[in-house]
Amino acid sequence: MDWIKKHGLESRVMTHEQAVEMIKSGDRVMVGHGTAYPLKLVQAMCARKDELEGVEVMHPFIVGAAPHCAPEMEGHFRHVALFIGPMARQAIQEGRADYIPVFLHQNPSLFVNGICPIDVGMVQITPPDDHGFSSYGVSIDVTKPGTDAAKIVLAEINPQMPRTLGDSFIHVDHINAFIPVDHPIPDLPLEEVTDTLRQIGANVASLIEDGSVIQMGIGGLPNAIVQFLAEKKDLGIHSEMLSDGVAELFEKGAVTCARKTLHKGKIVGSFAMGTQKIYKFIDNNPMVQMYPVDYTNHPFIVAQNERMVAINSAIQVSVTGQVNAESIGWKMYSGIGGQVDFFRGATMAKDGKAIIALPSTAAGGKVSRIVPNLDLGSIVTTSRYDARYIVTEFGAADLFGVTERERARRMIAIAHPDFRGWLTEEAEKQGRNPHYKNYVEA
Repeated sequence: MDWIKKHGLESRVMTHEQAVEMIKSGDRVMVGHGTAYPLKLVQAMCARKDELEGVEVMHPFIVGAAPHCAPEMEGHFRHVALFIGPMARQAIQEGRADYIPVFLHQNPSLFVNGICPIDVGMVQITPPDDHGFSSYGVSIDVTKPGTDAAKIVLAEINPQMPRTLGDSFIHVDHINAFIPVDHPIPDLPLEEVTDTLRQIGANVASLIEDGSVIQMGIGGLPNAIVQFLAEKKDLGIHSEMLSDGVAELFEKGAVTCARKTLHKGKIVGSFAMGTQKIYKFIDNNPMVQMYPVDYTNHPFIVAQNERMVAINSAIQVSVTGQVNAESIGWKMYSGIGGQVDFFRGATMAKDGKAIIALPSTAAGGKVSRIVPNLDLGSIVTTSRYDARYIVTEFGAADLFGVTERERARRMIAIAHPDFRGWLTEEAEKQGRNPHYKNYVEA
Protein backbone atom coordinates (compact mmCIF):
# COMPACT_ATOMS: atom_id res chain seq x y z
CA MET A 1 0.00 0.00 0.00
CA ASP A 2 2.57 2.51 -1.21
CA TRP A 3 -0.19 5.05 -1.81
CA ILE A 4 -0.51 5.71 1.92
CA LYS A 5 3.07 6.92 2.34
CA LYS A 6 3.26 8.53 -1.11
CA HIS A 7 0.38 10.89 -0.33
CA GLY A 8 1.03 11.27 3.40
CA LEU A 9 -2.26 9.67 4.41
CA GLU A 10 -1.11 7.77 7.51
CA SER A 11 -3.26 9.84 9.86
CA ARG A 12 -6.40 9.19 7.81
CA VAL A 13 -6.06 5.41 7.46
CA MET A 14 -8.59 3.77 9.79
CA THR A 15 -10.56 0.65 10.50
CA HIS A 16 -14.24 0.48 9.59
CA GLU A 17 -15.15 0.89 13.25
CA GLN A 18 -13.01 4.00 13.65
CA ALA A 19 -14.32 5.60 10.46
CA VAL A 20 -18.03 5.30 11.30
CA GLU A 21 -17.46 7.14 14.59
CA MET A 22 -17.76 10.27 12.42
CA ILE A 23 -21.48 9.56 11.87
CA LYS A 24 -23.82 11.41 14.24
CA SER A 25 -27.51 11.09 15.07
CA GLY A 26 -29.66 12.88 12.52
CA ASP A 27 -27.09 12.64 9.73
CA ARG A 28 -27.98 11.80 6.14
CA VAL A 29 -25.60 9.15 4.82
CA MET A 30 -25.12 8.48 1.10
CA VAL A 31 -23.98 4.92 0.30
CA GLY A 32 -22.27 3.72 -2.90
CA HIS A 33 -24.54 2.13 -5.48
CA GLY A 34 -24.73 -1.36 -6.98
CA THR A 35 -21.65 -3.56 -6.79
CA ALA A 36 -19.61 -0.68 -5.34
CA TYR A 37 -21.67 -0.94 -2.14
CA PRO A 38 -19.30 -0.69 0.89
CA LEU A 39 -20.98 -3.42 2.94
CA LYS A 40 -18.45 -3.53 5.78
CA LEU A 41 -18.82 0.19 6.39
CA VAL A 42 -22.60 -0.20 6.55
CA GLN A 43 -22.25 -3.15 8.93
CA ALA A 44 -19.92 -1.13 11.17
CA MET A 45 -22.39 1.77 11.14
CA CYS A 46 -25.26 -0.54 12.08
CA ALA A 47 -23.21 -1.99 14.95
CA ARG A 48 -23.52 1.49 16.51
CA LYS A 49 -27.31 1.46 16.35
CA ASP A 50 -27.79 1.89 20.11
CA GLU A 51 -25.71 5.10 19.95
CA LEU A 52 -27.49 6.59 16.94
CA GLU A 53 -31.00 7.86 16.23
CA GLY A 54 -32.66 9.25 13.11
CA VAL A 55 -29.86 8.50 10.65
CA GLU A 56 -31.13 8.56 7.06
CA VAL A 57 -29.37 6.13 4.71
CA MET A 58 -29.77 7.03 1.04
CA HIS A 59 -28.81 4.97 -1.99
CA PRO A 60 -30.22 3.38 -5.17
CA PHE A 61 -30.02 -0.39 -5.81
CA ILE A 62 -27.34 -2.24 -3.81
CA VAL A 63 -25.79 -5.68 -4.19
CA GLY A 64 -25.34 -7.29 -0.78
CA ALA A 65 -27.04 -7.42 2.58
CA ALA A 66 -28.89 -4.35 3.86
CA PRO A 67 -28.63 -4.46 7.67
CA HIS A 68 -29.86 -0.85 7.94
CA CYS A 69 -33.22 -2.02 6.54
CA ALA A 70 -33.80 -4.68 9.22
CA PRO A 71 -36.88 -4.20 11.48
CA GLU A 72 -34.73 -3.82 14.59
CA MET A 73 -33.06 -0.77 13.04
CA GLU A 74 -36.27 1.25 13.07
CA GLY A 75 -35.75 4.54 14.87
CA HIS A 76 -31.99 4.26 14.46
CA PHE A 77 -31.68 4.10 10.67
CA ARG A 78 -34.23 4.82 7.96
CA HIS A 79 -33.49 3.97 4.36
CA VAL A 80 -34.52 6.45 1.66
CA ALA A 81 -34.37 4.73 -1.72
CA LEU A 82 -33.54 6.32 -5.05
CA PHE A 83 -34.36 2.96 -6.64
CA ILE A 84 -35.95 -0.01 -4.87
CA GLY A 85 -33.84 -3.15 -4.89
CA PRO A 86 -34.75 -6.55 -3.43
CA MET A 87 -32.89 -5.84 -0.18
CA ALA A 88 -35.04 -2.78 0.54
CA ARG A 89 -38.35 -3.89 -0.96
CA GLN A 90 -39.90 -5.35 2.19
CA ALA A 91 -38.92 -2.38 4.36
CA ILE A 92 -40.53 0.04 1.88
CA GLN A 93 -43.70 -2.04 1.53
CA GLU A 94 -43.99 -2.20 5.34
CA GLY A 95 -43.48 1.53 5.75
CA ARG A 96 -40.09 1.29 7.47
CA ALA A 97 -38.32 2.93 4.53
CA ASP A 98 -39.15 5.52 1.88
CA TYR A 99 -38.75 6.07 -1.85
CA ILE A 100 -38.13 9.36 -3.67
CA PRO A 101 -39.74 9.35 -7.15
CA VAL A 102 -37.38 11.47 -9.26
CA PHE A 103 -36.09 11.01 -12.80
CA LEU A 104 -32.67 9.39 -12.55
CA HIS A 105 -30.94 12.21 -14.41
CA GLN A 106 -32.29 14.61 -11.77
CA ASN A 107 -31.01 12.63 -8.77
CA PRO A 108 -27.69 14.52 -8.53
CA SER A 109 -29.58 17.82 -8.27
CA LEU A 110 -31.01 16.60 -4.95
CA PHE A 111 -27.51 16.78 -3.47
CA VAL A 112 -25.97 19.62 -5.47
CA ASN A 113 -28.91 21.97 -4.86
CA GLY A 114 -29.19 21.12 -1.17
CA ILE A 115 -32.64 19.51 -1.39
CA CYS A 116 -31.18 16.41 0.26
CA PRO A 117 -27.85 17.63 1.72
CA ILE A 118 -25.41 14.79 2.42
CA ASP A 119 -23.54 14.73 5.73
CA VAL A 120 -21.53 11.55 5.14
CA GLY A 121 -20.65 9.70 1.93
CA MET A 122 -19.56 6.06 2.21
CA VAL A 123 -17.98 4.61 -0.93
CA GLN A 124 -15.71 1.92 -2.32
CA ILE A 125 -13.05 3.18 -4.76
CA THR A 126 -9.66 2.38 -6.29
CA PRO A 127 -6.32 3.19 -4.63
CA PRO A 128 -5.21 6.72 -5.52
CA ASP A 129 -2.88 7.11 -8.50
CA ASP A 130 0.38 9.06 -8.54
CA HIS A 131 -1.58 12.29 -8.80
CA GLY A 132 -3.80 11.51 -5.82
CA PHE A 133 -6.94 10.59 -7.77
CA SER A 134 -9.05 7.52 -7.01
CA SER A 135 -11.60 6.20 -9.49
CA TYR A 136 -15.15 5.44 -8.43
CA GLY A 137 -14.85 2.35 -10.60
CA VAL A 138 -18.11 0.53 -11.27
CA SER A 139 -20.38 3.21 -9.79
CA ILE A 140 -20.27 6.82 -10.96
CA ASP A 141 -24.05 7.36 -11.43
CA VAL A 142 -25.37 9.11 -8.29
CA THR A 143 -22.47 7.96 -6.11
CA LYS A 144 -20.03 10.59 -7.34
CA PRO A 145 -22.42 13.57 -7.19
CA GLY A 146 -23.61 12.50 -3.73
CA THR A 147 -20.08 12.04 -2.45
CA ASP A 148 -18.84 15.27 -4.02
CA ALA A 149 -21.55 17.10 -2.07
CA ALA A 150 -20.89 15.27 1.22
CA LYS A 151 -19.33 17.05 4.20
CA ILE A 152 -17.46 13.89 5.23
CA VAL A 153 -16.27 11.06 2.97
CA LEU A 154 -15.44 7.55 4.23
CA ALA A 155 -13.80 5.46 1.51
CA GLU A 156 -12.97 1.78 1.31
CA ILE A 157 -9.86 1.49 -0.87
CA ASN A 158 -10.05 -1.71 -2.88
CA PRO A 159 -7.25 -2.65 -5.33
CA GLN A 160 -9.70 -5.02 -7.07
CA MET A 161 -12.03 -2.18 -8.03
CA PRO A 162 -11.74 -1.49 -11.80
CA ARG A 163 -10.23 1.88 -12.62
CA THR A 164 -12.71 3.52 -14.95
CA LEU A 165 -12.08 6.69 -16.93
CA GLY A 166 -14.14 9.76 -17.75
CA ASP A 167 -15.70 11.98 -15.08
CA SER A 168 -15.03 9.28 -12.51
CA PHE A 169 -12.47 10.51 -10.01
CA ILE A 170 -12.15 11.87 -6.48
CA HIS A 171 -8.96 13.40 -5.03
CA VAL A 172 -7.46 12.28 -1.72
CA ASP A 173 -7.89 15.81 -0.36
CA HIS A 174 -11.67 15.27 -0.32
CA ILE A 175 -11.54 12.01 1.66
CA ASN A 176 -11.64 12.00 5.46
CA ALA A 177 -11.07 8.30 6.15
CA PHE A 178 -9.29 5.63 4.11
CA ILE A 179 -10.20 2.02 4.95
CA PRO A 180 -8.05 -0.56 3.10
CA VAL A 181 -9.95 -3.64 1.85
CA ASP A 182 -9.12 -6.30 -0.73
CA HIS A 183 -11.93 -8.39 -2.22
CA PRO A 184 -13.46 -9.06 -5.65
CA ILE A 185 -16.30 -6.90 -6.90
CA PRO A 186 -19.38 -9.15 -6.52
CA ASP A 187 -20.80 -10.93 -9.55
CA LEU A 188 -24.40 -10.81 -10.63
CA PRO A 189 -24.92 -14.28 -12.13
CA LEU A 190 -26.28 -14.33 -15.65
CA GLU A 191 -29.99 -15.12 -15.81
CA GLU A 192 -31.26 -18.00 -17.91
CA VAL A 193 -32.39 -17.18 -21.42
CA THR A 194 -35.68 -19.03 -21.95
CA ASP A 195 -37.30 -19.77 -25.32
CA THR A 196 -39.78 -16.96 -24.65
CA LEU A 197 -37.02 -14.44 -23.94
CA ARG A 198 -35.12 -15.65 -26.98
CA GLN A 199 -38.11 -14.92 -29.20
CA ILE A 200 -38.53 -11.47 -27.65
CA GLY A 201 -34.84 -10.87 -28.23
CA ALA A 202 -35.22 -11.74 -31.90
CA ASN A 203 -38.21 -9.41 -32.23
CA VAL A 204 -36.33 -6.54 -30.58
CA ALA A 205 -33.22 -7.10 -32.70
CA SER A 206 -35.33 -6.90 -35.85
CA LEU A 207 -35.99 -3.23 -35.01
CA ILE A 208 -32.30 -2.37 -34.59
CA GLU A 209 -30.30 -1.18 -37.59
CA ASP A 210 -26.55 -1.17 -38.18
CA GLY A 211 -24.95 1.90 -36.61
CA SER A 212 -27.56 2.16 -33.84
CA VAL A 213 -26.58 3.34 -30.36
CA ILE A 214 -27.93 1.00 -27.70
CA GLN A 215 -29.13 1.46 -24.13
CA MET A 216 -30.24 -1.60 -22.17
CA GLY A 217 -29.88 -3.15 -18.74
CA ILE A 218 -29.14 -6.53 -17.25
CA GLY A 219 -31.06 -9.78 -16.94
CA GLY A 220 -32.37 -12.63 -19.03
CA LEU A 221 -34.04 -10.37 -21.59
CA PRO A 222 -31.01 -8.18 -22.36
CA ASN A 223 -28.92 -11.36 -22.53
CA ALA A 224 -31.36 -12.71 -25.11
CA ILE A 225 -31.26 -9.51 -27.15
CA VAL A 226 -27.46 -9.59 -27.22
CA GLN A 227 -27.57 -13.02 -28.90
CA PHE A 228 -29.30 -11.46 -31.90
CA LEU A 229 -27.12 -8.36 -32.15
CA ALA A 230 -23.82 -10.12 -32.78
CA GLU A 231 -24.23 -9.87 -36.57
CA LYS A 232 -25.00 -6.14 -36.51
CA LYS A 233 -22.34 -3.69 -37.62
CA ASP A 234 -20.91 -0.58 -35.97
CA LEU A 235 -23.21 -0.53 -32.97
CA GLY A 236 -22.54 2.09 -30.32
CA ILE A 237 -23.25 2.09 -26.58
CA HIS A 238 -24.67 5.00 -24.58
CA SER A 239 -26.28 3.52 -21.48
CA GLU A 240 -26.62 4.12 -17.77
CA MET A 241 -25.67 0.46 -17.17
CA LEU A 242 -22.85 -1.55 -18.72
CA SER A 243 -23.21 -5.32 -18.38
CA ASP A 244 -21.51 -8.43 -19.79
CA GLY A 245 -23.38 -8.05 -23.08
CA VAL A 246 -21.40 -4.90 -23.88
CA ALA A 247 -18.09 -6.75 -23.58
CA GLU A 248 -19.49 -9.69 -25.55
CA LEU A 249 -20.69 -7.53 -28.43
CA PHE A 250 -17.32 -5.75 -28.54
CA GLU A 251 -15.47 -9.07 -28.67
CA LYS A 252 -17.69 -10.22 -31.56
CA GLY A 253 -17.03 -7.04 -33.49
CA ALA A 254 -20.60 -5.72 -33.37
CA VAL A 255 -19.77 -2.76 -31.10
CA THR A 256 -17.26 -0.33 -32.59
CA CYS A 257 -18.92 3.03 -31.81
CA ALA A 258 -17.50 4.15 -35.17
CA ARG A 259 -20.75 5.76 -36.33
CA LYS A 260 -21.70 7.53 -33.10
CA THR A 261 -22.53 11.21 -33.38
CA LEU A 262 -21.69 11.86 -29.72
CA HIS A 263 -18.48 10.47 -28.16
CA LYS A 264 -17.52 8.80 -31.41
CA GLY A 265 -15.43 5.71 -30.79
CA LYS A 266 -16.36 5.60 -27.10
CA ILE A 267 -18.62 3.41 -24.99
CA VAL A 268 -20.45 5.67 -22.56
CA GLY A 269 -21.92 4.45 -19.27
CA SER A 270 -22.60 5.39 -15.68
CA PHE A 271 -22.29 2.13 -13.75
CA ALA A 272 -21.42 -1.50 -14.38
CA MET A 273 -23.02 -4.69 -13.10
CA GLY A 274 -22.42 -8.26 -14.17
CA THR A 275 -19.63 -10.77 -13.83
CA GLN A 276 -15.86 -10.33 -13.83
CA LYS A 277 -16.12 -10.20 -17.63
CA ILE A 278 -17.48 -6.66 -17.66
CA TYR A 279 -15.30 -5.55 -14.74
CA LYS A 280 -12.15 -6.65 -16.57
CA PHE A 281 -13.36 -5.05 -19.80
CA ILE A 282 -13.90 -1.59 -18.31
CA ASP A 283 -10.71 -1.58 -16.20
CA ASN A 284 -8.43 1.22 -17.43
CA ASN A 285 -10.02 0.92 -20.89
CA PRO A 286 -9.70 4.21 -22.83
CA MET A 287 -12.67 3.21 -25.00
CA VAL A 288 -14.98 3.25 -21.96
CA GLN A 289 -16.00 6.63 -20.56
CA MET A 290 -18.03 6.81 -17.34
CA TYR A 291 -20.09 9.80 -16.21
CA PRO A 292 -22.66 10.71 -13.55
CA VAL A 293 -26.30 10.17 -14.51
CA ASP A 294 -27.04 13.88 -14.86
CA TYR A 295 -24.95 13.57 -18.03
CA THR A 296 -25.48 10.02 -19.34
CA ASN A 297 -29.23 10.08 -18.71
CA HIS A 298 -30.13 13.63 -19.55
CA PRO A 299 -32.61 13.44 -22.44
CA PHE A 300 -30.88 16.34 -24.22
CA ILE A 301 -27.58 14.42 -24.15
CA VAL A 302 -29.17 11.10 -25.13
CA ALA A 303 -30.93 12.77 -28.06
CA GLN A 304 -27.61 13.80 -29.60
CA ASN A 305 -26.98 10.15 -30.50
CA GLU A 306 -28.43 9.51 -33.95
CA ARG A 307 -30.17 6.13 -34.26
CA MET A 308 -30.47 5.97 -30.45
CA VAL A 309 -32.32 2.81 -29.33
CA ALA A 310 -33.57 2.66 -25.72
CA ILE A 311 -34.59 -0.83 -24.58
CA ASN A 312 -36.41 -1.24 -21.27
CA SER A 313 -38.93 -3.58 -19.69
CA ALA A 314 -42.16 -3.37 -17.69
CA ILE A 315 -44.45 -5.16 -15.29
CA GLN A 316 -47.64 -4.32 -17.21
CA VAL A 317 -48.65 -2.38 -20.32
CA SER A 318 -52.22 -1.31 -21.00
CA VAL A 319 -53.81 -1.54 -24.44
CA THR A 320 -53.56 2.26 -24.62
CA GLY A 321 -49.78 2.16 -24.08
CA GLN A 322 -49.51 3.13 -20.40
CA VAL A 323 -46.38 1.44 -19.02
CA ASN A 324 -45.98 0.34 -15.40
CA ALA A 325 -42.40 -0.65 -14.56
CA GLU A 326 -42.45 0.15 -10.84
CA SER A 327 -45.25 -1.37 -8.80
CA ILE A 328 -47.52 -4.36 -8.36
CA GLY A 329 -50.75 -2.59 -7.60
CA TRP A 330 -50.12 -0.33 -4.62
CA LYS A 331 -46.90 -2.12 -3.65
CA MET A 332 -43.73 -0.46 -4.90
CA TYR A 333 -41.42 -3.00 -6.53
CA SER A 334 -38.56 -1.11 -8.16
CA GLY A 335 -38.43 2.49 -9.39
CA ILE A 336 -38.33 4.68 -12.44
CA GLY A 337 -34.61 4.19 -13.06
CA GLY A 338 -33.55 5.66 -16.39
CA GLN A 339 -36.47 4.41 -18.45
CA VAL A 340 -38.14 7.76 -19.11
CA ASP A 341 -34.80 9.58 -19.41
CA PHE A 342 -33.74 7.34 -22.27
CA PHE A 343 -37.20 7.07 -23.83
CA ARG A 344 -37.51 10.81 -24.17
CA GLY A 345 -33.96 11.11 -25.44
CA ALA A 346 -34.40 8.30 -27.95
CA THR A 347 -37.66 9.67 -29.32
CA MET A 348 -36.05 13.10 -29.79
CA ALA A 349 -32.99 11.63 -31.49
CA LYS A 350 -32.73 11.50 -35.26
CA ASP A 351 -34.01 8.05 -36.31
CA GLY A 352 -34.26 7.04 -32.64
CA LYS A 353 -36.43 4.25 -31.22
CA ALA A 354 -37.84 3.62 -27.74
CA ILE A 355 -38.71 0.00 -27.00
CA ILE A 356 -40.53 -1.69 -24.11
CA ALA A 357 -39.90 -5.45 -24.21
CA LEU A 358 -41.67 -7.93 -21.94
CA PRO A 359 -43.09 -11.46 -21.90
CA SER A 360 -46.80 -11.51 -22.70
CA THR A 361 -47.67 -13.35 -19.47
CA ALA A 362 -46.59 -13.82 -15.86
CA ALA A 363 -47.25 -16.40 -13.13
CA GLY A 364 -46.56 -19.34 -15.42
CA GLY A 365 -48.92 -18.10 -18.11
CA LYS A 366 -51.85 -17.48 -15.77
CA VAL A 367 -51.71 -13.66 -15.93
CA SER A 368 -51.57 -11.41 -18.96
CA ARG A 369 -49.07 -8.57 -18.80
CA ILE A 370 -50.96 -6.80 -21.57
CA VAL A 371 -54.04 -5.48 -19.77
CA PRO A 372 -57.13 -3.36 -20.51
CA ASN A 373 -56.12 -0.95 -17.73
CA LEU A 374 -53.24 -0.97 -15.29
CA ASP A 375 -54.12 -2.58 -11.96
CA LEU A 376 -55.58 -0.26 -9.32
CA GLY A 377 -52.79 1.67 -7.62
CA SER A 378 -50.20 0.87 -10.30
CA ILE A 379 -47.67 3.54 -11.18
CA VAL A 380 -47.55 4.96 -14.70
CA THR A 381 -43.81 4.98 -15.35
CA THR A 382 -43.90 5.81 -19.04
CA SER A 383 -47.00 7.58 -20.29
CA ARG A 384 -48.81 6.47 -23.41
CA TYR A 385 -47.52 9.62 -25.08
CA ASP A 386 -43.92 8.49 -24.57
CA ALA A 387 -44.49 4.81 -25.40
CA ARG A 388 -43.50 3.83 -28.94
CA TYR A 389 -42.63 0.19 -29.60
CA ILE A 390 -44.03 -2.55 -27.34
CA VAL A 391 -42.49 -5.97 -27.98
CA THR A 392 -43.48 -9.44 -26.72
CA GLU A 393 -42.69 -12.93 -27.99
CA PHE A 394 -45.64 -12.50 -30.39
CA GLY A 395 -44.34 -9.44 -32.20
CA ALA A 396 -43.86 -5.68 -32.04
CA ALA A 397 -46.55 -3.01 -31.82
CA ASP A 398 -45.67 0.48 -33.06
CA LEU A 399 -48.02 2.84 -31.20
CA PHE A 400 -46.90 6.13 -32.67
CA GLY A 401 -49.37 8.22 -34.61
CA VAL A 402 -52.32 5.84 -34.46
CA THR A 403 -55.74 6.12 -32.83
CA GLU A 404 -56.69 4.60 -29.50
CA ARG A 405 -58.68 1.99 -31.36
CA GLU A 406 -55.71 1.04 -33.52
CA ARG A 407 -53.43 1.02 -30.47
CA ALA A 408 -55.73 -1.49 -28.81
CA ARG A 409 -55.78 -3.62 -31.94
CA ARG A 410 -51.99 -3.67 -32.18
CA MET A 411 -51.51 -4.36 -28.48
CA ILE A 412 -54.01 -7.23 -28.46
CA ALA A 413 -52.23 -8.71 -31.48
CA ILE A 414 -49.01 -9.11 -29.44
CA ALA A 415 -50.77 -10.42 -26.31
CA HIS A 416 -50.81 -14.13 -25.55
CA PRO A 417 -53.53 -15.86 -27.64
CA ASP A 418 -55.17 -17.14 -24.44
CA PHE A 419 -56.00 -13.57 -23.43
CA ARG A 420 -56.85 -11.91 -26.72
CA GLY A 421 -60.57 -12.64 -26.47
CA TRP A 422 -60.74 -11.21 -22.95
CA LEU A 423 -58.79 -8.12 -23.98
CA THR A 424 -61.09 -7.61 -26.94
CA GLU A 425 -64.21 -7.85 -24.78
CA GLU A 426 -62.78 -5.39 -22.24
CA ALA A 427 -61.78 -2.94 -24.95
CA GLU A 428 -65.28 -3.09 -26.37
CA LYS A 429 -66.81 -2.47 -22.92
CA GLN A 430 -64.69 0.65 -22.56
CA GLY A 431 -65.79 1.89 -25.95
CA ARG A 432 -62.15 2.17 -26.89
CA ASN A 433 -62.27 -0.37 -29.67
CA PRO A 434 -65.87 -1.47 -30.35
CA HIS A 435 -65.07 -2.75 -33.83
CA TYR A 436 -61.99 -4.79 -32.98
CA LYS A 437 -63.56 -8.06 -34.13
CA ASN A 438 -64.21 -6.54 -37.54
CA TYR A 439 -60.52 -5.68 -37.78
CA VAL A 440 -59.53 -9.25 -36.92
CA GLU A 441 -62.01 -10.79 -39.36
CA ALA A 442 -60.89 -8.42 -42.07
